[in-house]
Amino acid sequence: MKLGLSSYSLYSALKSKEFDILDVIQWGAEQGFDHVEIVPLGFTLDDNPQLVAAVRKKAENTGIELSNYAIGANFITDDNHSYEQEIERVKKHVRIANELGIKLMRHDVAWRPIGDNSIGNFEKDLPRLVEACQQIADFASDYGITTSVENHGFYVQASDRVLSLVNHVNRPNFKTTLDTGNFLCVDENPLSAIKKSLPYTSMLHIKDFYYRPFYKNPGEGWFQTEAGNFLRGSIIGHGDLDMYEIIKLIKQYGYDNYVSIEFEGMEECKQGSKISLDNVRRIWEEV
Repeated sequence: MKLGLSSYSLYSALKSKEFDILDVIQWGAEQGFDHVEIVPLGFTLDDNPQLVAAVRKKAENTGIELSNYAIGANFITDDNHSYEQEIERVKKHVRIANELGIKLMRHDVAWRPIGDNSIGNFEKDLPRLVEACQQIADFASDYGITTSVENHGFYVQASDRVLSLVNHVNRPNFKTTLDTGNFLCVDENPLSAIKKSLPYTSMLHIKDFYYRPFYKNPGEGWFQTEAGNFLRGSIIGHGDLDMYEIIKLIKQYGYDNYVSIEFEGMEECKQGSKISLDNVRRIWEEV
């Protein structure tokens, strides 16, 4: 198991300009993370080739790996031209991942408002999503890159929808980025969904949430699940997910690739990320 840091965990420092992405890599190396996952939020790479080169050099100089490159995408478009443009945009990011020396890349596939998230719409959209993912996976294979879809965004978030997409794409280099917390956003039992998803996983995020049922509104700072329950990001090990059982499942399955801390709590982001790292390492040893 290679335990690393998603740059998204330090998004508040990036957004406030306290850190830039080079600082994130430096800080991650100093805290003892094994790798950094590059998520271009709070900075951009597609319009900044000098920064792409600087990120790779910074990782080499600090001795930390760059593990995964994660971007947004939406293949539900108004017309074929926009659809093809979105595919080409994601291919451009495949080239960026290659320039970074990264062999894993997550891209989103679709977004719809919660009221439009029906299984009927998913089945209607699936062929177009499959075609886009196949084109991108085939393009990425020329670079030795494995692409993936994450369980997030509400629409393609439940494990059956994610795995349906993976199975229909049917490419050896198209898998899933498995997030341990995100199944709760669509009110799915995380343990069951994680167990089902592990065989299809190329990248793993460990995340924790505080949870309150829909009839106990906790007020500001929380967001609602598809069914109206309440979630708030937490330091890993402080929240309501059974982190011991989750990590035991991952360990017993034999997953030994990259694992990223993904912290999105209200605490100061560097503190939250470091405590999360320490907790995951401790729990990993204890189970």
